[in-house]
Amino acid sequence: MRITFNFKNFDPSDHLRKYARDRFGKLAKFMTGTPDAELQVNLEVEKFRHIADIVLTGKNVHISAREDSEDMYSTVDLVWDKLEAQMRKIRDKDKSRRKSGADVPPMDAGSFEDDTPSKPLIQKTDDFSPKPMIVEEAALQLDSTDNVFLVFLNAESERVNVIFRRKTGGFGLIDPGV
Repeated sequence: MRITFNFKNFDPSDHLRKYARDRFGKLAKFMTGTPDAELQVNLEVEKFRHIADIVLTGKNVHISAREDSEDMYSTVDLVWDKLEAQMRKIRDKDKSRRKSGADVPPMDAGSFEDDTPSKPLIQKTDDFSPKPMIVEEAALQLDSTDNVFLVFLNAESERVNVIFRRKTGGFGLIDPGV
């Protein structure tokens, strides 16, 4: 990780430079796998305010933090705490995504050996008993909800039907027993 310092309205001591470099260098542990990460550290003094403005950019990461206080060392500590909290939040979010497997569906080990397609993964199953009603009643019920479709038992034909909203407006009906 490359760290760049800019100082405005004051000449920093060697101790302050070393302190800030050591402090912000610890962010590299959060940026594993991102060798091109860049940390821009802007430190400035305005009258009695010591301001730290930090911008961290890397692969899929752009974080900034700003703090001010009456002492530059405490300002560096405050902005470090803010950056660390943001990085932990991003890291924990990435971990939870990987654990849930939302990005990558599980693969069947046998699917590479033969050319048969793998089975679709069913993520949720609901038990449902369709109510007997006529088509017009089903359309009124679907219209009163935000659902895309409604499964019902057609009282006239005594078959399970599906009524759905069409993208062009209106409704469509699926009656499997013609």
